[in-house]
Amino acid sequence: MKRRDILLSATSIATAAVVANSQLSTAKQPDINTAVNTEPRVGKTIQISKDLPGYYVTPAGTGKFPAVIVLMEAFGLNNWCKSICNRLAQSGFAAIAPDFYRGTTYEYTDVAGAIGKLKSLNDDAIMSDVGKSIDFLAGKSEINANGIGVIGFCMGGRYAFLTNAVYPTKIKAAISFYGGGIDATAGNPLGQKSLLDRSSTMQSPIMLVYGSEDQLIAADEHGRVAAALSKAKKRYILNLFPKAGHGFMSDRRENYAPEAAAEAWIMTTGFFSQNLKPKKLK
Repeated sequence: MKRRDILLSATSIATAAVVANSQLSTAKQPDINTAVNTEPRVGKTIQISKDLPGYYVTPAGTGKFPAVIVLMEAFGLNNWCKSICNRLAQSGFAAIAPDFYRGTTYEYTDVAGAIGKLKSLNDDAIMSDVGKSIDFLAGKSEINANGIGVIGFCMGGRYAFLTNAVYPTKIKAAISFYGGGIDATAGNPLGQKSLLDRSSTMQSPIMLVYGSEDQLIAADEHGRVAAALSKAKKRYILNLFPKAGHGFMSDRRENYAPEAAAEAWIMTTGFFSQNLKPKKLK
């Protein structure tokens, strides 16, 4: 059977591929039709803190639930980002999405507007917002504060990587979907800084997901990220999906790749299930 996932390492691609296949085949992949309550979930807009709005949703039943912080694309906390939160809740994870843009969203056709907003962001300010989200979850009686993970897409994928480094004792698993700029080069048009020098502080496993047709992230960046994590002796999996481009998870975008998105979602819930230990719902 063909597998799209490839674990890259700095030392041996052949050996790494074997490790990737072994990890994914032995990890407990939850069957969302039997392992959790499949009742659709819908969350609500909340105030994470006085100055930070967000979206929050919990699974059916009673906690304590593991939780996932969902970091938005460059287009803002839109309905697609909220749908990811709802799907996570349907799979047994509480989910919270901080609104870095404080209410502003951009249509997928307004790339210039989204990029302009992205360029105005400050990494330290975003990490402060993430910290407030962690504190919000830790203060909720329905949440297992020792089972918090993070997932991000596009811009949020880069910030998921950074979150795993900035909050090493509070984040238990991280997933980065096509996180451009994790190893940003000097003078890049977005003004981003490379995050690879932060790898040494990570304590929790991270899964990185890319599409082979992503025109925004060069293939050699995959290798540099893998090399840095290997050198730092960190646990990671890097999955590359052929025939998938940037934003392939979103069914609202032209680059939506349904087969890759479906398989990547199974990997996502499996990775969080293994590392966050979700409560089984009756």
